[in-house]
Amino acid sequence: MEIIRKRIRFLGYVQGVGFRYKACYAARSLSITGWVENCDDGSVELEAEGTREAIGELVEKLCAHTWGHVDEIRSENIPLQHDYGFEIR
Repeated sequence: MEIIRKRIRFLGYVQGVGFRYKACYAARSLSITGWVENCDDGSVELEAEGTREAIGELVEKLCAHTWGHVDEIRSENIPLQHDYGFEIR
């Protein structure tokens, strides 16, 4: 299985609704490493390293978040960082 890393920005009503905590829990359950943080513009940025399938499942879970909503997702492939876990910043 190929390991990739993506930087993903979620735009919409994604701050103050537990989005980062759900991202962290879901990423860890899918063996994804990286981090998630709130941005000054009200979006949430995430870097995820894992299989393409696991990262796709993570994005699906976050778009199905019951509080708040995702209006837009921007993502790009970035170089691997070989993190050891997933953290909230």
